Amino acid sequence: MEGRLYLVIGPPGTGKTLLGTQFLEAGLEAGDDVLFIHAEESAADLLANTAELGIDIADATFLDVGPDSEFFMEAESYDVVKPRDVEDGHLISDIREAIERVDPDRVLIDPITHFQYLEPTEYQFRKRIISFARFLQDRETTVLATKTPSNQMDSQLRSLSDGIISLSYGDEKAGRRIRLRKHRGIGQQDGSHGMEIRESGVEVYPALEPEQRTRSFDPTQFSAGVPELDSLLDGGLERGTVTILSGPSGVGKSTTATEFLASAAADGSPALAYLFDESIDTFTHRCETFGIPLSELRDEGTLLVEEIESLAMSPEEFANRVKTQAAERGAELVVIDGIAGYKNAIKHGQDDMELRRRLHALTQHLTRGNTAVILIDQRRDVTGLHEPTSENVSYLADNIVFENYIEVGGELQRVVGALKKRVGGFEAVPRRFEITADGLQVGDPVSGMHGVFEGVPERHGDSGGRSSTR
Repeated sequence: MEGRLYLVIGPPGTGKTLLGTQFLEAGLEAGDDVLFIHAEESAADLLANTAELGIDIADATFLDVGPDSEFFMEAESYDVVKPRDVEDGHLISDIREAIERVDPDRVLIDPITHFQYLEPTEYQFRKRIISFARFLQDRETTVLATKTPSNQMDSQLRSLSDGIISLSYGDEKAGRRIRLRKHRGIGQQDGSHGMEIRESGVEVYPALEPEQRTRSFDPTQFSAGVPELDSLLDGGLERGTVTILSGPSGVGKSTTATEFLASAAADGSPALAYLFDESIDTFTHRCETFGIPLSELRDEGTLLVEEIESLAMSPEEFANRVKTQAAERGAELVVIDGIAGYKNAIKHGQDDMELRRRLHALTQHLTRGNTAVILIDQRRDVTGLHEPTSENVSYLADNIVFENYIEVGGELQRVVGALKKRVGGFEAVPRRFEITADGLQVGDPVSGMHGVFEGVPERHGDSGGRSSTR
């Protein structure tokens, strides 16, 4: 808001100055007069550094309040007069003269620490900042000030600021984070949000907050294009629901999800897929080997497949990308492959529970727009079904479809079944399936046996051990 003082606080290298220069650039683009009061870098260095990121603040007025190079060579000292008494008058008069001359709409003070150094007590510092803020407020000037955290007078600046933006930067896995801790009279979206510094400057990605349902719930189903699998699921998977497709490595989860993607895209329903565990090249080759025309569907524009690079983005940026692409394409089906890859590849500074909440918020946003979501979950067990999912994500699901290996006569076979389906019914008995050159081939229900869920089925009444009968 105009005429207010905002504080950007964070350790060195978190992007405080960069954020401030983008604040000035936005003002220049809006036709504002802007003033840059700087103390640690020269105007020439600031212009060169911002130009590297495509930020143009050449039309700003610069006021350098830092010492020049001659100060290092001077033998002069302040033995008789206190440094505050000498520097105070020069600094304040220079700033006042520049503000009165430029009459800026926006001012960046980088850093505001210079004011702290000139005041001997917190009382004097508070008094100085209050008078400075009122001076600018009377002129309807908006001020952004940067500061590195310290114990000295931090509380005074925080209490006097109308808004506080906190920046942080952890290791490569945590990435950059931004918090808006205060916004007087307006409020803010609490919590930690994603931030990146890219070639174009600072990019901020607020945490996704699910909106109200944008379309009425439509239980129209997506077919897998495999009649036996559709029969198992009482016709397919409904729009506006989240399905977790779980199973051990290599059992065929991605292939099954791709059958739904290809069937939806072929019917003209736009679909999106995000790969965390596989490259686009291997995914495309594998799908086309199984007879799924992935390249053709992508060329037609009904199917978008993206490979997500490890540690390239925050959960907020990923959610923003999915949200934007789903809206632009009118996506009706989204596949995320897979949950473990998402946890390992996404930058975050939170614990696993917080990361699952981010994924939950994304799936809620999509389903409230009546988009179907398939999440692929890899379980550790090869046979047996000790837990329906891994990663403690069952609560995300409207539907749980499992794929598993069973041992029959010393041979590993695949089965697919459903454990939960919130809308509609499903077959209670799993079916055998195979992955062939023609794609997914699903057979009849595994009937007349028990122990299928333990991975070692036996025929009813068979006391001689495992069955070898197909």
